[in-house]
Amino acid sequence: MKVFKFFFATALTLASIPVTAQKDIPLVYHQEFAGAKYPAPAFVTVDQARPLATLPNPFEFSGSRKQVKKFKDWERRRAEIVRELCHYEVGEKPLTDKKDIEARLEDNVLTVTVHRGDETLTLTARIDYPEGDGPFPLMIGTSNNSLPRQFFSERKIATMNFSERQVNSYSQMGGFGGGQKKDRGSYDFDRLYPSLVNNGAYSEWAWGVSRLIDGLELVGAASRIDMEHIGVTGCSYAGKMALWSGALDERIALTIVQEPGGGGAAAWRVSETLGHVETLGRTDHHWFKESMWDWKEENVSKLPYDHHELCALVCPRALLVLGNTDYEWLADEAAYVSCVAAREVWKKFGIEDRMGFSIQGKHGHCQLPKSQYPEVEAFIDRFLLGKEADTVVQYVDETLADKEVQKWIPWAKVDFK
Repeated sequence: MKVFKFFFATALTLASIPVTAQKDIPLVYHQEFAGAKYPAPAFVTVDQARPLATLPNPFEFSGSRKQVKKFKDWERRRAEIVRELCHYEVGEKPLTDKKDIEARLEDNVLTVTVHRGDETLTLTARIDYPEGDGPFPLMIGTSNNSLPRQFFSERKIATMNFSERQVNSYSQMGGFGGGQKKDRGSYDFDRLYPSLVNNGAYSEWAWGVSRLIDGLELVGAASRIDMEHIGVTGCSYAGKMALWSGALDERIALTIVQEPGGGGAAAWRVSETLGHVETLGRTDHHWFKESMWDWKEENVSKLPYDHHELCALVCPRALLVLGNTDYEWLADEAAYVSCVAAREVWKKFGIEDRMGFSIQGKHGHCQLPKSQYPEVEAFIDRFLLGKEADTVVQYVDETLADKEVQKWIPWAKVDFK
């Protein structure tokens, strides 16, 4: 198999890209979860599930041989995947009615207060604006934004960081193997939703990002934010957070995921075959539901889904996955397979230029190398600024060049040219 060629994704012209593009397929939505109207699929237990050595077909409806044929079918299939990922891995991400939310913007600080019964939860986030009147695109950093600041300051893009501790403290993370179980259920989110005490952190953190977007909608024009051009990004554990946030909120136009490791872009099935990497059985318990560990080790192949489908939830919106082969723990071989598999979803609808991946080493963790600048800038230019840019980005370095990918996805014929 050939190494994917490196496409230098530089901005070309200032042509405007509308909210809908190829074949009237949206670039972004105006609601958090368009598929909320669909019922959940039937869920199976470990004992009921049948093993599948390859990655599940993302086009095949749950419990059926029927498949997604046209884009209009994807909304329903996407809703099934959302329900499965929440049921088996991270717990419910509750939808919140805006009548239960108050928002204000003072001195560039957004304050969002969520009410539920007698309980409240307050989120605050400072927005750093460029000069001018706006409205401006916005990039949300999950915990922090590790991408070079000039990417945004030079492009007149506003930035804002989501502080996850306001929802579920980072200290809940505990140690590998499930330490500090007593902490689960004792954080701010749990006061609002005591019935969701078994949730993992990632559904709750994604919920917090969505509430900030609600707040921006509620303050309206005063936010000076272009609500059709919101991005989210993060690195490492926050890279997982960015992926879950972008996957579960369809108002996010661009998701840039940096070195997320297991529980992020990497497919659990592939990770299980590798060395010292973050597998389903070797990730942090507090990030996920405790019941997820029923599927570890020999049961991983029984999962009704895998993380190529988490990536695919971003479709038809834009996704860029960045990896780093210098860190074995990140399981980037599994991320590579997952990205190739996920991209087949965008490809089916003729919008494969909205999903890219770049996995290369020789740089520090969460330190974007100059070689990846053009790729990231292209996705920002096109999907936050509406400029034309070459976003056909498929690159892996020589350490992954000869890895077998096709065997994991027999339901697709991948062109590796």
